Amino acid sequence: MILYIAEKPSLARAIAAALPSPQKKEEGCIWLPNGDCVSWCIGHLLEQAEPHQYNPAFKVWNIDHLPIIPTEWQWQEKTNTKKQLGILKKLIKKATHLVHAGDPDREGQLLVDEVLHYTKVPAQKLKSTQRLLINDLTPSAVKKSLSNLRLNSEFSALSRSALGRARADWLFGLNLTRAYTIKGRQAGYQGVLSIGRVQTPVLGLVAARDKEREAFVPKDFYQVWANVQTHQGVEFQAKWLPSESCQPYMDEENRVLSLPLAQNVANRITNKPALVVDANYKQKKQPAPLPYSLSALQIDAAKAFSLSAQQVLDICQTLYERHQMITYPRSDCRYLPTQQHKDAPAIIAALIRSGGEIQQGAESADASKKNKVWNDKQVTAHHAIIPTTQAHKAASLSKTETLVFNLIARQYLMQFYPEYDYLASYIKLEIEGGHFEAKGNTPISLGWKALLPNKAKSQDSDEENQSILPKLKKADTLWCTKGQVQEKITTPPAAFTDATLLAAMTGISRFVTNKDIRAILKETDGLGTEATRASIIELLFKRNFLMRQGKQIHASQTGRAFIDCLPEQLVTPDMTAQWESTLNGISLGEASYQDFMTNLEGNLNQLLNASRDMPTSALQNLPSPKNPFTKRKSSTSKKSTGTRKATNAKSTTSNARRRPKASS
Repeated sequence: MILYIAEKPSLARAIAAALPSPQKKEEGCIWLPNGDCVSWCIGHLLEQAEPHQYNPAFKVWNIDHLPIIPTEWQWQEKTNTKKQLGILKKLIKKATHLVHAGDPDREGQLLVDEVLHYTKVPAQKLKSTQRLLINDLTPSAVKKSLSNLRLNSEFSALSRSALGRARADWLFGLNLTRAYTIKGRQAGYQGVLSIGRVQTPVLGLVAARDKEREAFVPKDFYQVWANVQTHQGVEFQAKWLPSESCQPYMDEENRVLSLPLAQNVANRITNKPALVVDANYKQKKQPAPLPYSLSALQIDAAKAFSLSAQQVLDICQTLYERHQMITYPRSDCRYLPTQQHKDAPAIIAALIRSGGEIQQGAESADASKKNKVWNDKQVTAHHAIIPTTQAHKAASLSKTETLVFNLIARQYLMQFYPEYDYLASYIKLEIEGGHFEAKGNTPISLGWKALLPNKAKSQDSDEENQSILPKLKKADTLWCTKGQVQEKITTPPAAFTDATLLAAMTGISRFVTNKDIRAILKETDGLGTEATRASIIELLFKRNFLMRQGKQIHASQTGRAFIDCLPEQLVTPDMTAQWESTLNGISLGEASYQDFMTNLEGNLNQLLNASRDMPTSALQNLPSPKNPFTKRKSSTSKKSTGTRKATNAKSTTSNARRRPKASS
């Protein structure tokens, strides 16, 4: 008997739909006509054991107990899914062959692996266990995946990485939350001061940006522009490039701060000849942007529609599970496997039948076109988020589902359009001994940009680029009709929004202060994972550490005061970014799980010592929590249980929970 273990019921149903009928549905499983069976988890069926299960004394929060570091880690069965775990235990024991069908990411890998190890599957059966990787829930795609099973042991490194992440979150969150909450109580603060391996640096980023904005002092600065005319009467503008002699009147970013200097230059060049000292024109091509990863999609949806990261993730889950119109959404990859290219005609045909705004773009797509996005070396367990052959069902979507689906579909269709073709122009002039430059980009063929809204088609990354510049050559003479001074003012760094905070978490290296750590990070290394970033941001709002002002995200008074109490190592993203890089290395077999845990425990001890040495007075500025943890009426017993749990490890660590409840 073969037992397929899916991550959740919806995936199990998709697997069963691709297997022979007639089928018999029983509680917790689906039997196939040949005696094989499809069953499922319901997210994580197991979680990290509570501290008091290692030692009953740990039920009380006591600074002398810290650090709590298990010598032998234990799982505990989740109360609300015990029944399904019991069904799986019996089926696993009865099965002769197992197929792991968790989601194709590190959490999905661990989710089923932990059940296999917890149920003590014999070594030989474990060794022969196969892995089913499904990125697309349509029957044809599932059948294709079923014919390409791999050995589950090939993904053991991925599982170790997820285990390292779960245990790191447990150790870090539980110990430091207890340490600072106890300190807070000594200072009179009656709430829980939650610390997370990822959430605290994210709060630190927002608090630091708020402080930077508040401390910002605006400065006036000036640009000089020459209005230039050719002999044929064509007009354009060129910007003054101040010489070294102007340095005393400029700031560190080479902005001119002296109005008299700018006015003098403008007056000197008015009604004077201009000499072309350089002119070059290059025809350039810009390839289409890659299809979406989850974070890239969340960023674009936040910019375009003001949707939060959690809203986009929830919509994507619906599009994937209920509508089966997109591939696996929790992907950190923006490439596609080469074999997927042969599905392009069917997907594009489905988009043509969708009847929405995407239809016209799909009709002009060339399905035979193949660009750099199809690259097996860049694809691991999952690939970029793209539409499926069920895309024709677009008319059944809600308004927000349509918005997100159209983004995904448009980004996919761009791969089947020509490159954006444009002329990059650069002209350098000399006027009265001073140098001026003009830059421009002139579209030749829109290519994939034809799919963008009209406003986006004309947007240029450099606001000083002009759409059209005349064709000139070196030594040509022109005439400056007028010099103009443009008054500007420096602006503070923008407050974080959903889009920019996600972008900061995704590419964290630019916020890392330690040069040694920054050097080992890739541009794509980030805080948290594709699956957890949205939940981490939401968690900070729920704990009243973050607040919204329109589209802007700011640290609350409590969040600011808390960050001010903490050592720099907890507040900056350096340490966590390095951990994420190491966890990624573990998943690729390039780093050691044991070394990661050993280093983490040593670091944890240092941080706990810092919390012990912190004077109680440092926490006296914390405002009283809005919802202090007090006893509740029996009529809300369910909520009371949750409140009590908020004072133990379960509320402050990930416990390896799935979808995505990690308090990283």
